[in-house]
Amino acid sequence: MRRYKRLLIVVLFLAALLALFQFSGLREHFNLAFLHQQIVDNKVSGLVIFVLLFCLGNLIQIPGWIFLAAAVLALGKIWGGLATYIAAVISCAFTFLTIRFIGGDAMRELKNRYALQILHGLDAHPIKSIALLRVLFQTVPALNYALALSGVKFYKYLIGTMLGLPLPIMLYCLFFDYIGKVLHVY
Repeated sequence: MRRYKRLLIVVLFLAALLALFQFSGLREHFNLAFLHQQIVDNKVSGLVIFVLLFCLGNLIQIPGWIFLAAAVLALGKIWGGLATYIAAVISCAFTFLTIRFIGGDAMRELKNRYALQILHGLDAHPIKSIALLRVLFQTVPALNYALALSGVKFYKYLIGTMLGLPLPIMLYCLFFDYIGKVLHVY
């Protein structure tokens, strides 16, 4: 039981945080319309709020595409994509550091054969592995939690994140820009 203690603490922290946001009504603000309006109404402070909400949203399982869509529809595909890239990197780093602080490298303590194989693969090529995971899963919170608990070095996590996010963000930008034009949101 001792080896699962830190994982349990992380799960309890995330559950408490999610419950706090859900029952306080704050989770309702994590929607496309609210985020879009914040950016449109206040370009500078709206972007700061956007980054902060992205960080909190990543911790409580809000999909990153909502933030990307809001930024693209408010700022266009170039500036919206750039704002989202910066916010996504900051958000992933914030989530990593928060979960690492609480749970350490708790996945290293698991004595599961499959977990150990995955960690060995991550150890062999951390930057390449993280970049590929980012291309496939972007800012999925569960990925951030797992990587934080894996014991991978922060700078390798950050480099892999920064290399892996541009391609999916560009593709999403084109998609949301097209949807915005079709629906006459601009």
